[in-house]
Amino acid sequence: MIRNLKIALFFVLTMWIVFIVDIVIPIDFTIFGIIPRKMEGLIGILASPFLHGSIAHIIANTIPLFILLLLVLTFYKKNSVPVIIIIIILGGFLVWLFGRNAYHIGASGLIYGLAGFLFSSGIFRRDVKSILISIAIFLFYGGLIYGILPTQKGVSWEGHLFGVLVGVFCGYIFKKEKE
Repeated sequence: MIRNLKIALFFVLTMWIVFIVDIVIPIDFTIFGIIPRKMEGLIGILASPFLHGSIAHIIANTIPLFILLLLVLTFYKKNSVPVIIIIIILGGFLVWLFGRNAYHIGASGLIYGLAGFLFSSGIFRRDVKSILISIAIFLFYGGLIYGILPTQKGVSWEGHLFGVLVGVFCGYIFKKEKE
């Protein structure tokens, strides 16, 4: 459990360090976000989860990311790292391929992906532990479903949508893996 706490904390602290460096250095780090269909936007696939446009943005992502990372790392030990990597890379690539022409930044694609994975794992695995986690995710994060719709200007609903789709995909491809 301590290892899982350290990993989740490391990810969140790295996000905050990047945010603080972005404030201190007079360069807008947003340029390192995902820029759809532009070669220079490919770096954003790996960088975007660590980039945030405002204090409100990073605060909104910090607690859900920490909790969801902790859940995946704790209850899906064997698959946690592959799931996180697949969500970041495949979800980011889909945003790069199909997203609207804008800078896409933030950890919410990963958040949606982790929630999608945790929820769908209960459906696909059908074991008591996974089903209970699915129910908890639905109760606490069921409202995330509205984030996949293009309702808020300046919000990468594409990141949310592709994150959750890739999370569900991971839930399916890892359904037979025993922990």
